[in-house]
Amino acid sequence: MEKHKQVMIIGGGLSGLSLAYFLSKKKISYQILEASSRFGGRIQTISGKLETPMELGATWFSDLHQALMGLLDELEIGKYPQYSKGISLFQTKSFEPPQSFNVPESETPSYRIVGGTQQLIQKLVGLLDPKSIQLNKKVTGIEELGDKMRISTADGGLYVSSKVVLTIPPQLVNSQIQFTPDLPDHMKQLLSSVQTWMEGAIKFVLEYPEPFWRESGYSGMLYSHCGIIAEMYDHTNFEESKFGFTGFLSGGAASYSQETRKEFVLGQLVELMGEKASNPSSYSDKIWTDEFISAGSQLIQRPHQNNGHPSLHESYCKGKLFFGGTETSTEYSGYMEGAILSALNVSQKF
Repeated sequence: MEKHKQVMIIGGGLSGLSLAYFLSKKKISYQILEASSRFGGRIQTISGKLETPMELGATWFSDLHQALMGLLDELEIGKYPQYSKGISLFQTKSFEPPQSFNVPESETPSYRIVGGTQQLIQKLVGLLDPKSIQLNKKVTGIEELGDKMRISTADGGLYVSSKVVLTIPPQLVNSQIQFTPDLPDHMKQLLSSVQTWMEGAIKFVLEYPEPFWRESGYSGMLYSHCGIIAEMYDHTNFEESKFGFTGFLSGGAASYSQETRKEFVLGQLVELMGEKASNPSSYSDKIWTDEFISAGSQLIQRPHQNNGHPSLHESYCKGKLFFGGTETSTEYSGYMEGAILSALNVSQKF
């Protein structure tokens, strides 16, 4: 049996890690159980062959995101504005030339994190007790035992705590964790209908040895209604020494192999920006449908469906079970800001 912790946090994404950080400042003991082999959840920065930090997950934020901005300042993590200078392109029809437009320098720009969004995850992990954060610990059962909660994992592990906070997507809670006693029927129905933000999205990244688009007067910003690339942005690093693009592919691209997706991406870019686009140093993409985010096909009628629902802010199991994570936030649900606001809200309950 594991040593008792006051708060058991299920999920090691931004919300779970932030919650552990906020609890540590209040001297409240915690344990994070993360099902996958890495921390970060829907934040995932990879390194290209030329060591360009490239985002397969959460990337942008703004001055409106005050909780995130405050945490970055507290952790001494830098930010810089998204590059938008030059000619941007908009493809409306495959048989017509793209439209050109310019994005004015904004007073409220989108920002990126210096060194990649993973810097935020790494800094939080570094500030936490390494004995209290575990990877490859998929929670399968949560049982109420008097004034305690017992948590079981797929590898046979057993943990006991006074409180449990679920920071994984609500649909995963419903499909992967057995509760004893069971959650109320209305809650089970709600959990299955909460949209998981980014589920099904296809993010792609490209790395190049030089910013040929900037040199040709392009911003690297592209929107398309007819190509495999739906939207794309310049992905040059803060130091302007590593270069590339990032963006989203159209939903139908999921049916292709990664090699075919790459072929179509490069074909679209060569058509728009010339032959220099044909030879990237590296290409990667990610379809956000793995077992750590997806519980199957979502039946969603509108964006952010049931995100921030009042029932997600109630406690269960006589005040011992709580819900967290960006989908539970009433503000900026789905964003990094929502994840941190959720963590702040839950931390104030202990």
